[in-house]
Amino acid sequence: MPLPLPKAELHLHIEGTLEPELAFALAARNGVTLPYADTEELRKAYLFSDLQSFLDLYYGLMAVLHTADDFTELADAYLTRAAAQGVRHAEIFFDPQAHTARGIPIGTVIEGLARALDGAQERHGVSTRLIMCFLRDESAESAMATLESAKPYLHRITGVGLDSAEVGHPPSKFREVYAAAESLGLRKVAHAGEEGPPAYIREALDVLGVERIDHGLRCVEDPELVERLVRERVPLTLCPLSNVRLRAIDVLEDHPLASMLAAGLMATVNSDDPAYFGGYVGDTFDAVRGALGLDREQLRTLARNSFEASFLDDDEDRRARYLAEVEAYDFDAV
Repeated sequence: MPLPLPKAELHLHIEGTLEPELAFALAARNGVTLPYADTEELRKAYLFSDLQSFLDLYYGLMAVLHTADDFTELADAYLTRAAAQGVRHAEIFFDPQAHTARGIPIGTVIEGLARALDGAQERHGVSTRLIMCFLRDESAESAMATLESAKPYLHRITGVGLDSAEVGHPPSKFREVYAAAESLGLRKVAHAGEEGPPAYIREALDVLGVERIDHGLRCVEDPELVERLVRERVPLTLCPLSNVRLRAIDVLEDHPLASMLAAGLMATVNSDDPAYFGGYVGDTFDAVRGALGLDREQLRTLARNSFEASFLDDDEDRRARYLAEVEAYDFDAV
């Protein structure tokens, strides 16, 4: 079987990899009753009208995750699928507030995920980083308390992010939290410009000091912002299948990815919440290649961007090896 194009995944919510089969298995193990007759009925529920309708199901299904073993199994299942689709490096988001609100200690979550990530290189050939996200529709005080509770586990965490319902929750709400995270030596990213306006992208850069913009789709509405993002080489972790499923884009053929690349934006392609949005990152590469007519060099650029935008600053030799794999990749051998 030919090897897929090597790539890094930089926008992946581990809770969003919960496939219906695993959800039912964990529900049975943990004595949780799901409001669905079977996996097929659950899968039919994965049709969303907007971001909030997705989040309602997304948070509801987290009820099956109880133990460290559950989080280990969830992460290992993702890594198995990702490796098969060419992922060589994954920077994985998790939402501790969604679990601590259910009475699950943050240590249970982190230790369970870390167990899978510690074995990822040996088992799957995938290097990893862990990024702790704050829920932006919760208070800044809750985010700060979460950061405080994570201090015993900072050796496991590379950075912080900001996710969940965007509209009405500007990045500036979390100014103090991000300043505290920076003082702890954590890298900084944030969701911005998915449903929120281009102004949220500016805030994420100028107020929070983020190094990457997660999504950033709506930057195209602001030519001056596009010029800045190109000039400053700010990575955008785009999620095309997610954009279609959540109705940010009507059909994949309308996605601006190709024009964003042509404009010189440092775009990357990622799967976001693949169990819910119809494909993992390799599937996403295949989908945009077909829908947008991307050529080989555009795909190579997306893969190259993913490694250049990654938080592998502490392992430049590894980054260089991954980039060499991208440059050497032979599309004709596929």
